[in-house]
Amino acid sequence: MTVLKTIGNQYKIEVSLPNFSVIISPCCSIGPKLISLTPLIEIRSSFFYNPYFAKDFTRINRKMKPEFAVPPKIWESLPVDEKTKRDAVGLDYALLDLFIYEKNDYCPPYEIHRREENKKTTYYMIDFRNIYCINCDKIGNPGEEIENNLLNSKILQLTIETRKDLRDKLSNYYGRTPKEDEIEMD
Repeated sequence: MTVLKTIGNQYKIEVSLPNFSVIISPCCSIGPKLISLTPLIEIRSSFFYNPYFAKDFTRINRKMKPEFAVPPKIWESLPVDEKTKRDAVGLDYALLDLFIYEKNDYCPPYEIHRREENKKTTYYMIDFRNIYCINCDKIGNPGEEIENNLLNSKILQLTIETRKDLRDKLSNYYGRTPKEDEIEMD
């Protein structure tokens, strides 16, 4: 390990309670007292500028052609060598750290503020950079009887296909080679 710089002793910790959280731990990994979660958050207004996304925001969850990963105006303005480089990669994720949840009746609709017009939506997303773990006596194995078990508060469950999309994207997110490693490998 290389020490890049020493760290001072001042830290700031901010704690907030989201309205909804998503269990990231696979069912078979939820153990006594420990679970990984991330907040369910509103989607970004910028997503509406990409017609490919706006047609179905869950497309962000799957690999796509490079020209669909950005709004058409941006794709058209890219230099030819940049388009060629992106085309050579082929199908890939556009927003690797984000996963969009389908519309549902349990999460409240909200308004996205845009210059042209505001849009009402019930799409929500998670950001893989916001994952955290909780160690708590109220967490047990699925099916285990614990008074006030947090797992009993589940209101939504992903379809098998959507769970596969989440696993694939999450694996790709954590499995990619970081830029600093690419530089050292050259």
